[in-house]
Parts: sequence; structure tokens; C-alpha cells
Amino acid sequence: MGESMRKQTEIDLGEAMKKQKDVAMFLAGKLINTTKSRNSNLVFSPASINTVVTMAAATSGDKRLRSSLLSLLRSSSMDELNTVFREITSVVLADGSASGGPKIAVANGFWIEQSLPFSPAYKDLLVNFFKSDFRQVNFRSKAEQVRKEVNKWVSDHTNGLIKDVLTSGSVTNLTNWIYGNALYFKGAWENEFDKSLTVETNFHLLNGESVSTPFMRSYESQFIKAYDGFKVLKLPYRQGRDDTNRQFSMYFYLPDEKDGLNNLLQRMTSTGGFLDSHIPKDREEVGAFRIPKFKIEFGFEFPKSSYQKALIEIDEEGTEAAAVTFLAATCTSSAYEPERIDFVADHPFIFLIREDITGTVLFAGQICDPSKSV
Repeated sequence: MGESMRKQTEIDLGEAMKKQKDVAMFLAGKLINTTKSRNSNLVFSPASINTVVTMAAATSGDKRLRSSLLSLLRSSSMDELNTVFREITSVVLADGSASGGPKIAVANGFWIEQSLPFSPAYKDLLVNFFKSDFRQVNFRSKAEQVRKEVNKWVSDHTNGLIKDVLTSGSVTNLTNWIYGNALYFKGAWENEFDKSLTVETNFHLLNGESVSTPFMRSYESQFIKAYDGFKVLKLPYRQGRDDTNRQFSMYFYLPDEKDGLNNLLQRMTSTGGFLDSHIPKDREEVGAFRIPKFKIEFGFEFPKSSYQKALIEIDEEGTEAAAVTFLAATCTSSAYEPERIDFVADHPFIFLIREDITGTVLFAGQICDPSKSV
């Protein structure tokens, strides 16, 4: 009976994690199509959004808000959400730098107006289960001071990469509470690129023009697979000595056509299980191989009263990325595979950073012009 229960739990966890992969792609599509970023660089963190929404759903006394948040993450219950949170935080987001793996830092925070009552049980949940900073503050007469304090919290927990995510006026004397999550990731490629091979060449934009940008090159075999209309590249990050139950990789989804980004995004966001069914599993010899270096920053409000700002940079050594998500409320709101495959990312593409065993998507985005760096 015990083994049967454990098996059922594993099946439930697998199904719950599968939902979160589809949610990540849904959010990517929604973000691109509901902002001015349709043909622009962008990056965001599904994992950070998941954490903030889970915290808010677990500690909200508003049943309608909880129901809408569960629906956003396609979860059937808080037990399911909490199970996903526990798996992500204990397995995926544990720091691996001490054993040579990726440096990962995550922090949760909750700021509430000091004059408002708050359930001791919910406070216990935030502090002990979500490991969240819990702070009672004076939004009513010191909103600007609180905003600056929260922004400092952000900078401290993202290695100084993200500053001023809460802009002037975003916190007022009507603010009741803010949920926050900060996520930082720095990983070295399993096989670093030789800087002497980096070359300046053209990247083709969606408007038909081109820009000169530095491209990293390699003659080593790569995890690449060609599908109908696009190719996928997987670049693994260096694994820590103790990381036997996880593996981080960056994925590049490159349409065959230079203007094929929107069609590829549509396929990725409308096909259930897309990510798991399009993973290169074998190293292949490459022909021409070029990946642009880039550094981008992107901020957005989605949905209303929810803010995120994210940054990512890739170079010959690896990747550094960070994201911060806030959820606030005010008084008035409630194929065929050839022997050699070219992979020349010289036109717009989609990227992900994910943990391969659980499938957790830490960061996702698109590159339309790598020459535009922050």
C-alpha cells in the first residue's frame, strides 16, 4: 500500500509539473501578444511568477482571488500548487555553486500595511513554508520610503543586476500588501566557447534590415535536432558534483525562415507538451554554427497589479540572469535529421533556461535584435 501511495504521489507530481511547462508557454505567448514587445527583445521568469502567485493564493482570504490564481496556474487545488512549490524550491532552486554547479539565489518577501489584521496562520505559512521575509510597514504615510526599501531588497537579492523595479508612484498610501520574489541564476557552459573564435557578422531583423553583432562559434558536436520548420539547440550548463538529480540547460528555438518567429511561437504556445516533445537528446556534428552574444533587460505589468523585471546576459563563459516579480493590492482592488546540421542563429529566435529533469522553466524570452543591449 505504501509503495502504491508513493507511486501515485509521483504520478501526481509529474502531472502537476507538466501543467507548469504549459503555463510557461502560455505566459510567453500572452506576454508577447499583449505588450509592445511583439517584435522586440524580451525575457521573463515563469518560475518567479509561479512562486509569487502560489504565495498569494495560499495566504489570501479572498476566495475569488484564490480561485483566479489557481486558474492562472491551471492547478486543481492548493495542495497541488504547494507540491509544485516544494519541488521547485527544494530541488530546482537549491544553490549548486559550492560543488561547481550554477549559482542560484532565491528570496521571497511580503510587505503588509501595519494597520491591517493578518492571520497568524498565514504568517506562519509565509515564514516557515515559503521562507519569506515578513514585514509590517507604513504604506499610509511612508509609501515612498517603503518603495525604496523594497527596491533595495531587490538589488540585494539579484546581485545588484535589477534596480528600481518599483517605479515612482507604483506604491501609494492605498497599497495594502505586496508579495515579492527575486531569482538569480549564473551558470557556466559545460563546454565554454573559445573567445578567439567570436566574430562580428550580420543578424537579420524582422523588418528586413540587418545589424552587426558578435557571434560565438564552435566546431564541437552539439545537442541539435531539426524539426519541421525549425531547429532546437540545447546548451547544457556545467553540473555540480552534488547535482545528481538535476541538469540545467539553455534552449534555442530557431525558425528556418528569417521571419518565422511568430509562426514558431504560435506552435509552441498552442501545442500541449511542446517542450518535452522537442528536446535534442544526442550530440550531432555541426556545419556552420553561430550563436549571438546578448544582454537584455525587460520589464512589464501583467496581469494588473503584477510587476516583473528580468535581465539576462550570455557570453562565451555562460549565462547570468535575474528576475523579480511583485503582486500588489490596494484598498480598491482585489523529423528528418541530417548527418550534419547548421545552426546559425542570425535571425530572431526564442530561448529558454530550464531544469531538464523536472522541466521547470526558469527564464524564457525572444531575441529580435541582439545589438540592443542594456
